[in-house]
Amino acid sequence: MTSTRKLRLGVNIDHVATVRNARGGKYPDPVKAAHMAAAAGADGITAHLREDRRHIVDDDIARLSRELTIPLNFEMAATEAMLAIALQTKPHASCLVPERRAELTTEGGLDVAGSVARLTPYIAQLSRAGIRVSLFIDPDTRQIEAAKAVGAPVIELHTGSYCDADGTQRARELDRIVAAAATAERLGIECHAGHGLSFETVGPVAAIATIAELNIGHFLIGEAIFTGLDAAIKQMRVLMDQARQP
Repeated sequence: MTSTRKLRLGVNIDHVATVRNARGGKYPDPVKAAHMAAAAGADGITAHLREDRRHIVDDDIARLSRELTIPLNFEMAATEAMLAIALQTKPHASCLVPERRAELTTEGGLDVAGSVARLTPYIAQLSRAGIRVSLFIDPDTRQIEAAKAVGAPVIELHTGSYCDADGTQRARELDRIVAAAATAERLGIECHAGHGLSFETVGPVAAIATIAELNIGHFLIGEAIFTGLDAAIKQMRVLMDQARQP
């Protein structure tokens, strides 16, 4: 299951903005955190501009687009307003995610199979603009096949159920991720994964040879309170690299 191919690490900086927005003002600055993450070895930065702007705001996306020297992965709901922002700022990639106002965090994957007609035009417009599109989905064969049908070159597997489980249930959830990543490989889709990954849970997912990238945010920002962002990212990088050793 292991691979010598380097596994990319995308660092999600949303919750630096959550802390900033708790009191207003400009501190702590998520763009500064993005630069620190890049210096610590992150391969990309992820930021989710939610409809209610609860953490990342429009100016953050504009600044990240201008200033970053590593790829920006712009997480967005499939809406006309978010499409317009993506087309204006031209991030390296856009990850389409489900979004509900009441949720604390993204609680599951997109229902691509049930939304083919709605999602296809968004994917086409983003792709024509040179933006690499990914779809955040559960590790389910039906959803991966639908992602292929709508023309998405990348999927990101939701790892939350795996991270939240224990014992044999966690092992079953990991098996689902392994099978889903293999299906993506067979269909010619690049596979990423993320949501809830920590030092404890990252190893088995990082060891899956058919996964090219992990996106990790909340845990790293929380760990940074105790050890600093640089140290947290470097430790995650070590664990990912160890999992990829043959």
